[in-house]
Amino acid sequence: MSAPATVLVVDDDEDVLASLRRGLRLSGFAVLTATDGHGALAVVDQQRPDAMVLDMNMPVLDGTGVVTALREAGDDIPICVLSARSTVGDRIAGLEAGADDYLTKPFVLAELVARIKAMLRRRPGGVPSATVRVGDLELDPAGRRVHLRGIPVELTKREFELLEVLARNAGIVLSRDRLLSLVWGYDFDSDTNVVDVFVGYLRRKLESGGAPRLVHTVRGVGFVMRES
Repeated sequence: MSAPATVLVVDDDEDVLASLRRGLRLSGFAVLTATDGHGALAVVDQQRPDAMVLDMNMPVLDGTGVVTALREAGDDIPICVLSARSTVGDRIAGLEAGADDYLTKPFVLAELVARIKAMLRRRPGGVPSATVRVGDLELDPAGRRVHLRGIPVELTKREFELLEVLARNAGIVLSRDRLLSLVWGYDFDSDTNVVDVFVGYLRRKLESGGAPRLVHTVRGVGFVMRES
């Protein structure tokens, strides 16, 4: 029998921490905890968990700071950020810094468990494939590099994965549910606008400087990449 996946839970609220520790253990995970951002970074460095559940609103080093520090160090540990509904800006900042997913408080434990499992299914394991080209866009899966008209475009891990799926299916309209499955690994129904959020991030980066739109919305259906 394989060892259970280890999840690091980071929250400065001891009650929330205790509740998540108990719930995730009952759901089959090994659980590590930290009560602040610096503690989270220390745990990742010393014990290397398989995934992280990270509260955004913490003193000193907040969730965004943790995500930024890990991504700048080249660490791609899957991270699901937690945010109160009143701190939408924090949640967005976490995603832009490189977090993989988010949940708003309060949430149902079963959905958090499902999202953690989805993140773990998305861990890389295959051999990167050949370069993908769509019009002036060139995407290199092996080097995780993107160029548009010869100019490099800096993307987060999740932005890159979404762009790769869209590029490989250029001309094909992909529904939000399909993208949630292919990019986020969801195999469950979830009321989330995370696809729209990340499409917005891609557009902002790909269309900077007045470049024509590559990722188009098909109203009532989903999204499609078309050559400019």
